[in-house]
Amino acid sequence: MNKDYQQQKRRPGCRFCANPQRYVIDYKNVRLLERFIDEHGSMLKASRTKNCRRHQAQIAREIKRAREIALLPYTVS
Repeated sequence: MNKDYQQQKRRPGCRFCANPQRYVIDYKNVRLLERFIDEHGSMLKASRTKNCRRHQAQIAREIKRAREIALLPYTVS
């Protein structure tokens, strides 16, 4: 096998695990939460966003909180 291929490091899939100080999941951070909502207003799956299970659950919880207090819409008109 190619030596470069064997030594190549794998990039972590979850951006929150890779850089926890930069990305803070909070319901007030609407700009971050909008990245995980598609054009129809539904939440994107973890397989599409490459988030781990723990952070995907946190994102879903914070999106629901932001929708409850009208920071994010439930549907796109």
